[in-house]
Amino acid sequence: MSKPLRELLVRRVLPPVVLQLYRGAGASWRYVTHNEALLAATVFGARPVIGAFLHARTFQLLRYFSRPERGRWALMCSQSRDGDAIAYVEQRLGFRVIRGSSGRGGARALVSLIKALRDSPGLCAGLSIDGSRGPRGIAQPGGLVLAQKTGGVVLPIAASTRQAWVYGRSWDRLAVPRPFAEIHVDVAEPIAVPPDADVAQLEQLRLRLEQSVLALHAALDRRTGFADSEPLRAPDPVSVAHAVEAKP
Repeated sequence: MSKPLRELLVRRVLPPVVLQLYRGAGASWRYVTHNEALLAATVFGARPVIGAFLHARTFQLLRYFSRPERGRWALMCSQSRDGDAIAYVEQRLGFRVIRGSSGRGGARALVSLIKALRDSPGLCAGLSIDGSRGPRGIAQPGGLVLAQKTGGVVLPIAASTRQAWVYGRSWDRLAVPRPFAEIHVDVAEPIAVPPDADVAQLEQLRLRLEQSVLALHAALDRRTGFADSEPLRAPDPVSVAHAVEAKP
């Protein structure tokens, strides 16, 4: 296949197909919400909200937060070719999409998100804690910085369903719900970020956020019966490197 034809398929033909497949499957899903009062109070509270979740559960959450009763949301989406299809789906589901990721255009996209939250009271932002490239389950600081710059809070969010296909070749082990899946959604106490937090404080908050999101997902997975052969969090690459160096 020639490069121009491949570009045409990926950027023009594939996105509408993905949208129709997602809408078709999503129409059959049933959602169960836990901590409904906390979720509503936070999303419709006085402070900007940054929803934090695992990248692997994105497809489970898109339909849920596209519903009007879940507020208005802006999302950051990768500038890659694969990101084009996802951005197409997200925009047509009603999300405000800002292109950029930890690998490309991330700083500019973060600035755009900060401006959007400041200029649009009531707008929330959704960010996967492990970014667009991982490592899986290891929190990055973007959501905390966004909260710090906007006076917002970071809300840990989890989604889980037993009825899911797991794509083991993807870095995040993407879990896509099957038709007629029952999807459970839960949240934990929001995390406030002081406007004057220094590097050390931000690192403590990053670890707290990571632990909260992972614990929330682990508990919800036990509730739904979802199981994966790999852990929610990939081994820390730095720790792995040190362990390899320490071997005789």
